[in-house]
Amino acid sequence: MPIGDSDFEQVLRSAVEEAADSRCPKLLAAALHHAVFPGGARVRPKLCLAVALANNCDAPALAAAAAASVELLHCASLVHDDMPCFDNADERRGRESVHSAYGEPIALLAGDALIVSAFALLARPQLPAKNRLSQLMRVVAEGVGAPCGIAAGQAWESEPVVDVSLYHRSKTGALFIAATAAGAAAAGVDVAPWKTLGAKIGEAYQVADDIQDATSTPDQLGKPCGVDVALNRPSAVSELGLDGATRRLRELVEEGVVAVPPCAGRAELQAVVRQQAQRFLPKACAAVAA
Repeated sequence: MPIGDSDFEQVLRSAVEEAADSRCPKLLAAALHHAVFPGGARVRPKLCLAVALANNCDAPALAAAAAASVELLHCASLVHDDMPCFDNADERRGRESVHSAYGEPIALLAGDALIVSAFALLARPQLPAKNRLSQLMRVVAEGVGAPCGIAAGQAWESEPVVDVSLYHRSKTGALFIAATAAGAAAAGVDVAPWKTLGAKIGEAYQVADDIQDATSTPDQLGKPCGVDVALNRPSAVSELGLDGATRRLRELVEEGVVAVPPCAGRAELQAVVRQQAQRFLPKACAAVAA
């Protein structure tokens, strides 16, 4: 049977509790929970599970572990992104960021520990379909490391000249690519055709984030706004203007829908892509998913 959101959340909670057990320093344990729960929209793990389902995955426990690992990596990236050496954000998801609540040293270590937990989860001996784990670990690792994972994406912010599309593909798109490829790997199908879908959705999500940063308030987003301008960050809005970024966002959503590869549940997955676009794109651009 396909695994549901509540089942996935239990896998995620189990992974955090394993890292934050009674032997863990109390501040670090608290920071790990703070970084992951109650969480945000869980877009990436839901996308991973949707791809696995569309491919009639016969190993739901493996798909859930894949989805949880991607979410742990995403949460780790947010912890590090908020730190003073990067965005210096005191707020995340409507409450204190991890470094604001627990200090910079604990935040740095919490982010590191979440990355390790993501791979520890995939290495659990009870997971089924062991022959799929090598490819699964590979695509997840590519999403977080160099040359084109989220670590590289963050590093682009320190470069004097930035290719905005490559920056977006690495900083945001990489984990979306990992999510779609991980869902395919868990289902035992070729991951290559699924990377384009992740890339399109990831770039769309980053363009949407750029628009929100330029047009929203901290109360609306639950995190600081105007960061791109304040830190002279590359963004779709600065490169294309607000109207141009909105047009690009519309194009990416449609390209994402078309990019869903042939599979048993293609129509259903295309509907999920549109539904997620309607829910998570900025209100000013809600028509892009219509």
